[in-house]
Amino acid sequence: MISRRAVLAFALAGAAVAPLGTLPAFAQQGPAQQGPNTLLNVSYDISRELFTAVNNDFIPFWKSKTGQELTVNQSHAGSSRQARAILEGLEADVVTFNQVIDVDTLAKAGFVAKDWQAKFPNAASPYYSFPAFLVRAGNPKGIKDWSDLVRDDVKVIFPNPKTSGNARYTYLAAYAFALEQFKGDAAKADAFVKKLLANVPVFDTGGRAATTTFVERDTGDVLVTFEAETRTIEGLYPDRKLETVVPSVSLLAEFPVAVVDKVVDKRGSRASATAYLEFLYSPAGQTIAAKAFHRVVDPKVADEFKGQFPPVRLVKVEDVFGGWQKLQAEHFASGGKLDSLFTGK
Repeated sequence: MISRRAVLAFALAGAAVAPLGTLPAFAQQGPAQQGPNTLLNVSYDISRELFTAVNNDFIPFWKSKTGQELTVNQSHAGSSRQARAILEGLEADVVTFNQVIDVDTLAKAGFVAKDWQAKFPNAASPYYSFPAFLVRAGNPKGIKDWSDLVRDDVKVIFPNPKTSGNARYTYLAAYAFALEQFKGDAAKADAFVKKLLANVPVFDTGGRAATTTFVERDTGDVLVTFEAETRTIEGLYPDRKLETVVPSVSLLAEFPVAVVDKVVDKRGSRASATAYLEFLYSPAGQTIAAKAFHRVVDPKVADEFKGQFPPVRLVKVEDVFGGWQKLQAEHFASGGKLDSLFTGK
């Protein structure tokens, strides 16, 4: 059962997850120290618009500091798939993922520093979100909470938890809800999540593909994805009159970032790669994230945007599931709980 201490009460929707502390100074480099004029940011599937906006501001910022014309290239797919691509040779200078275990995978393989979470403020997570629901105009199925997603008359859309960090948060948020509802009865929680998985007609590989399935292919009654995505999609399809529904409880989804040491040391791109991630914590970077409906960790920026976010009650991965390492071993490793519950559709 989820204890009271496991619950984060966000009276103000933009409240910071942890004290931000002192922001690092931006890199100041002379022409000989600048390194190559390109960076590759390997990111999760639904972050395209966010990092397009970040790049539009960071590139002139970097030029004003160094005089260098920089191009920031993007790669987007399911977070776990992206981690595997790097292990297989994709030369990312930085990663901006949506789950800790994917960065840890790179750290274990020597691509990222073992203490990567100490390299940037807030355990290297500049913004956060949580699984929320996107429903069709007027919410015809009356979907309000996780319990509605296991009804026989409801078809749910979210990507494959085996390839998508977005979907893993959905799986875990539903599990956390069930543990609370059933007072810690794991067998009942298993049955709840198994029914939810059975209500998914198609498992796409990433979050944006799932959004396309729901919005453009008119499949399913509810899309479960990060709140930042539900709010963005509302705005991109105003004629559809889609609506975001915030459930009674959800899971805190922090978005970890890291410099890929093995690559930047090879390419000589550490200065620009580090500055790029530092920029995400600056007032400008935090404002860009907030405008893209991410909840940010800078208290001043969070307070400025608090009116656009409803309050939400969140639980933390470490308090409910014992941390990401335990999750990996018990839920996501080959033969783990997800394998036993997954319908294989």
